[in-house]
Amino acid sequence: MLATLETDPIFKADVLAGLAASPPAIPARWLYDQRGSELFEQITVLPEYYPTRTETALLRAIAPELARWIEPGRAVVEWGAGAQTKTPILLNAIMPAAYVPVDISGGMLRDEATALSRKLSVPVLPIEGDFTRPITLPEQVQGQAKLGFFPGSTIGNFVPASATDLLRLFRQDLGTGALLLIGFDRVKDQARLVTAYDDAQGVTAAFNLNLLERINRELEGDIPVDKFRHQARWNSLLNRIEMHLVAREPVSFTVLGQHFRLDAGQSIHTENSHKYTPESAGLLLSAGGWTPRTWWTDPAGDFMLFLAEAEAERFAP
Repeated sequence: MLATLETDPIFKADVLAGLAASPPAIPARWLYDQRGSELFEQITVLPEYYPTRTETALLRAIAPELARWIEPGRAVVEWGAGAQTKTPILLNAIMPAAYVPVDISGGMLRDEATALSRKLSVPVLPIEGDFTRPITLPEQVQGQAKLGFFPGSTIGNFVPASATDLLRLFRQDLGTGALLLIGFDRVKDQARLVTAYDDAQGVTAAFNLNLLERINRELEGDIPVDKFRHQARWNSLLNRIEMHLVAREPVSFTVLGQHFRLDAGQSIHTENSHKYTPESAGLLLSAGGWTPRTWWTDPAGDFMLFLAEAEAERFAP
């Protein structure tokens, strides 16, 4: 398929630079085209994948407390909104003024926003875009107090330096006085973590391999997808799961006319999922300009939700 004028120039640049890098790596956000987003929603209900159901149950359990911590009338901005299965729990608990979902997958965003607007009595104002870049909030919510919502431990997809930059960007998007409700997956048994990212049904593998199919579709690629396999690895030094696309044998291919080659066993690094302790999560938030106010965890200690505030800048401790 020929690349068209509609091809995202940032996707193009990231793929070409990533495949040329040593070792090769492509940012995880490009896993989430329409097909990738659909596959990820399938992943969230797999028996091996605990984060979604654990965080959803935790949100339900703390809903009365959220109502005490978060005053009514804030505009809720959710980055990477996806299927928005957790969102109604939050919105029903806190009586917001508006809901602003932000997502890179425009088709799913519009479908979910339409469905959600029928269920809620507040305005739903979707923004299609890359939340790793500054966004302009709708005029209707400018001047209102804000609550950022970043569930799913999506922050774990970013290396610490990038995660810090992202949190600072969120602060810039929302302004001083904003609150942030954010999810963190906790450090736990290695075998359980690896299984969560390499399920028996192969859905996560299909999700990862879809990135190569997307490159073929959108960037004139001729990557032999069947010569790659999905692999999940635990990196104990960096406390993270890594997803890789590993070449089964030596492979050569082109993308937009540029030639690439991988040896057997060489991989394209496609995603990280960092795991946190309460202390490391609080430190990351503080580095990103957010002051932790309180946090919650589930009975098994698998997942955390932190509530933090963007305080005014201080010139002294």
